[in-house]
Amino acid sequence: MAKAKDRIIPSSGNVFADLGLSQADEKKTKVRLAVAINQIVEQSRLSQAAAAQRLRINQPKVSALANYRLEGFSVERLMNFLNALGRDVEIVIRRPRSRRAPGIHVTAA
Repeated sequence: MAKAKDRIIPSSGNVFADLGLSQADEKKTKVRLAVAINQIVEQSRLSQAAAAQRLRINQPKVSALANYRLEGFSVERLMNFLNALGRDVEIVIRRPRSRRAPGIHVTAA
């Protein structure tokens, strides 16, 4: 049984915003792109050295990407990595579907 002081606060859908971090939308976008990149690398059974060659970066940067240390990567660079892995990146601009605030959403297909 929950104590009276325990409260459940619903997520906004962005853990970075929920934690009060700056540039929360950008952080969330980078993570979604990195998840897609890491899934493709894993599904393609590429070693970090082979992935580095394909992405034209060094192996320590592939390791940083695999461990979601994304400080040194821009959203644009991550999208270029997806292109290098043979994937299209599509950007769709539209009005929000509901009354919620507009935001950035990344969906991997």
